[in-house]
Amino acid sequence: MTQVLPQQAPVIVEPPRLVNAGPIRRRLGQSDLRVFPLAIGGNVFGWTADSEATISILDTYFEHGGNFIDTADSYAGGRSEIMIGNWMRVRRNRSEMVVGTKIGKSADSPGVTASAVYRAVNSSLERLGTDYIDLLYLHIDDESVPFEETLLVVDDLIRSGKVRYFGVSDHSGNRLIEARVIAAQLGVTPMVALQNHYNLMHRSEFEGDLARVAAQQRLGVMPRFALASGFLSGKYRTKADLGRNSRGIEAARYLNKRGQRILAALDQVAWEQRVSVATAALAWLLAKPDIVAPVASASLTEQVHELVAAASVQLNRHQVAELDRASAS
Repeated sequence: MTQVLPQQAPVIVEPPRLVNAGPIRRRLGQSDLRVFPLAIGGNVFGWTADSEATISILDTYFEHGGNFIDTADSYAGGRSEIMIGNWMRVRRNRSEMVVGTKIGKSADSPGVTASAVYRAVNSSLERLGTDYIDLLYLHIDDESVPFEETLLVVDDLIRSGKVRYFGVSDHSGNRLIEARVIAAQLGVTPMVALQNHYNLMHRSEFEGDLARVAAQQRLGVMPRFALASGFLSGKYRTKADLGRNSRGIEAARYLNKRGQRILAALDQVAWEQRVSVATAALAWLLAKPDIVAPVASASLTEQVHELVAAASVQLNRHQVAELDRASAS
């Protein structure tokens, strides 16, 4: 007998707060950083989210135990870092937050040469209004710059206290191996984190060699584009839906037979778990090995509830397998 599902799974209005147990935390790789299993993305701050919306989004995220903010010096021309820094200053909660920022794509300090890295980090510190960055990512992989040069400057920044840990954001498995070998030869701090494009719609780039190397090096993995430009929230189901949102153009590439198959599987899992489609998609990522915290952004405060709810959802093996099957290439 075929089970009839609602067109859209019910949305959690507000996830429960774990008052007695304390906030949920996962260890980030080999570091001593312990983070909420959902990093709030700062790519919309200063773009689709103005100052008022940004404050509300961050307040809501923080109120539900969130402590991990992801940004970059290139987001909104640096405005994202400024807005995050202003929020931490007003809320006086810098010591409670784990701030990850990426360098290498800024128009002011492009690249990963020693001079560019120094300049970019100092500029980010100024915009964030802090004297240290918890997690610094290399936003690009420029093979024309010797890894030795970049790793030495990052190590110097770590030793000086300006950076606590570092990772990469756009590197292949072979490059991760190369970086680890060179770090050992130089006696410098190895990376602890990897950020990579990974979600139900986009699996092949990460799964395989990159995932194997990340596991071997015990890297904490933070999937970016975790909701596939909003497609995995379930709000884009027809061509008409694409025109109702500024990000519809980005999601259009997923509106095909495979995308519809994945949404159907997500509808089923979301219905079984009594959560939203977006929450189910994030929970699938959190069920995967070495995944610490998917990165997802919200332009509206109410969207934050669906994101943070994923931290409290545990999919069973059958549900994970069904989503694996539906999203197989």
